[in-house]
Amino acid sequence: MSHQVYQQCIEECLDCAIACDHCATECLKEKDVNHLAKCIQTDLECAAFCRAAASIMSLGSIRSAELCRLCADACNQCANECDKHAEMGMEHCRKCAVACRKCAEACLAMMN
Repeated sequence: MSHQVYQQCIEECLDCAIACDHCATECLKEKDVNHLAKCIQTDLECAAFCRAAASIMSLGSIRSAELCRLCADACNQCANECDKHAEMGMEHCRKCAVACRKCAEACLAMMN
């Protein structure tokens, strides 16, 4: 299958990976970085899943749906973690949560 059918999802995955990288980097600059350890770890894992999913989809792999399911799970977990910190005014966490939810939605839609 051509990767072009996955183009929207690939773009959402790459946008999400960038948002997660940015969030992790900004969390590392916060005063109470230990409090943000779970958020940073979740960001890094989500970014890795997003990049892997984008890569597999770009190959037109028959395993794209399997990896996208895992990516959607990672994105939802990351969004939930980032929401906790967004409520405390961390704008980078809010933006990350939004990107994660968009990516999860695109991955789930691609699977159908």
